[in-house]
Amino acid sequence: MSAAAASLRRLASGNTFWPLAMLGFLLLFNLVSNPQFFAITVKDGHLYGSVIDILNRASPLMIIAMGLTLVIATRGIDISVGAVVAISGAVAAVLIGGELSPSGGTGMADATRVPLPIVIWSALGVALALGMWNGALVSLFGMQPIIATLILLVTGRGIAQLITGGQIITIYYSPYHFIGNGFLLGIPVSLFIVAAVSAVVWLLTRKTALGMFIEAIGVNPVASRLAGIRARTITFACYAVCGLCAGIAGLIVSSNVKSADGNNAGLLFELDAILAVVLGGTSLSGGKFTLAGSVIGALIIQTLTTTIYSAGVPPEVNLVVKALVVFLITIVQSQKVRDLIAKQRTRRVVTP
Repeated sequence: MSAAAASLRRLASGNTFWPLAMLGFLLLFNLVSNPQFFAITVKDGHLYGSVIDILNRASPLMIIAMGLTLVIATRGIDISVGAVVAISGAVAAVLIGGELSPSGGTGMADATRVPLPIVIWSALGVALALGMWNGALVSLFGMQPIIATLILLVTGRGIAQLITGGQIITIYYSPYHFIGNGFLLGIPVSLFIVAAVSAVVWLLTRKTALGMFIEAIGVNPVASRLAGIRARTITFACYAVCGLCAGIAGLIVSSNVKSADGNNAGLLFELDAILAVVLGGTSLSGGKFTLAGSVIGALIIQTLTTTIYSAGVPPEVNLVVKALVVFLITIVQSQKVRDLIAKQRTRRVVTP
């Protein structure tokens, strides 16, 4: 019995145990309320179902959460990711053009002003530049992360609307739609993009010393710098990667809705991304981080959103629930609460 209890205790102490438990609870609740929740159908060689919809719609958030995880691990924060999503989509839409072109005089065929590869690389290049801007303000000029990224949060929406001329640009180019609406081997293309980003970030942080350096910076920036770690360079790179991830998410979002809206695209993504990272087990105080936990956290948020909508609850309640979750998680992660829990465990062990 004691061996089983010890095994359960070790399992519960894992980084992803509680996020997985929370996700499992939400899925079980949906299964009870809707027996067809896990049903997956095949239409025209494509997979459809509630689970597929959750994975597909969570893909932009999963990508942003992975980039934001690196920033938070360095004791930073980036609240401008939603604005970068809007700017990325706006750049792509403007380069493609929001109009149809005549085809043979008898019909209309989609067209683009600029070749699609240039559209994608241009949008990602702008997003990367914005991430580097945040990184420069934090690592080179020493600004507080929340203030540095607040600048882009405020101005980013304006920049996106300037790019689009204050209009919602409809994207008619069907090859671009493939990014957010296409299927490959029956699976949404966006999930392949998530897998590719996850593999790259995981290899860079877990198969090299970079991940250890990031955690060292988050634990003690001064000590890590004195130990020879290029803290400023690594911090700068983390913000750049976060901007790039937001840019990729912007392409998926604009492709999925087939338009670019500088005012509403990526709205409140920063809240969802921070919540996903925290739910995944990465502390806002920096240090040790888990990419898998952040991905699970994003799935929890999308599953929670789907649950609330399917239950017929007004959408406004979704924001209240997210705010309460952020509040509770922040309280639990505070050092005083952790010390109190540790004392309670010690008393239980000492008491015969």
